[in-house]
Amino acid sequence: MTERLKGTFPLALTIAVLAFFFTWGTLNFDFHWVTDGDLGNGLELPSNFHLAIPAGFVAWGFYFAAGGDSAAAGKVAISSIIGATGALVTMWLSGLTAELPDFWSIALWVGIPAFVVVMIAALGDWYFVPAAFGGFASTLFWWIATGLDGWAPGGGGVGNSVEALGDPATAGTGAFGGVISTPFEWVYVNTVVTLLLGIAFGVLTSMIVGAITPAPPQAAAPEPTIDLTDSAVEQAKAAQARVEASKVVD
Repeated sequence: MTERLKGTFPLALTIAVLAFFFTWGTLNFDFHWVTDGDLGNGLELPSNFHLAIPAGFVAWGFYFAAGGDSAAAGKVAISSIIGATGALVTMWLSGLTAELPDFWSIALWVGIPAFVVVMIAALGDWYFVPAAFGGFASTLFWWIATGLDGWAPGGGGVGNSVEALGDPATAGTGAFGGVISTPFEWVYVNTVVTLLLGIAFGVLTSMIVGAITPAPPQAAAPEPTIDLTDSAVEQAKAAQARVEASKVVD
């Protein structure tokens, strides 16, 4: 147990520290650094380009699930983008098929891309289906949180300004009274960028853990052993025969 705790501690500490900076940075990016107006409550209105914080943690986790090395980073990045692109198809076609309040169109265009996303696995080991599902789900989740734009008419808001937010006709239907209402095209961009950022934090985690984890103790050198190969046995027999011959001569 003690050895397992020692082995886990560097990883847990590194993830805790990096998770703090990831959360602090993404939330400040969205509500302080890259914004479109003062909300009057100490926060600012996020711009259409913002970071979807849950997506980062999803990709971060799948990086380790895929192996936690450079090959895993590439595999998860490609798969996440493919999954997010499947969700882009869902967002685009749902509203063209049937708008609010008919959910069947969303369900239909979730099922069809999901089939394609899984079938791509037949093309080779370069693809990681769980990460593709993670990218798909993260994008779909952020689309719901930001107003279901495309399926809900005007769901992403109009103009993305404080003035537009104050008008029910242009505010959008995203969370916090429309504060994060976002056009679905930007939902896709924001999610993909954050997925890749999460993978980058996974790679950084591996680098830091590798640098701070104590090296395992060196194994003791093996004791020398007597050579009992066939040639050695034959040599021993020959030597014994010479000894016996010398005794006969004497």
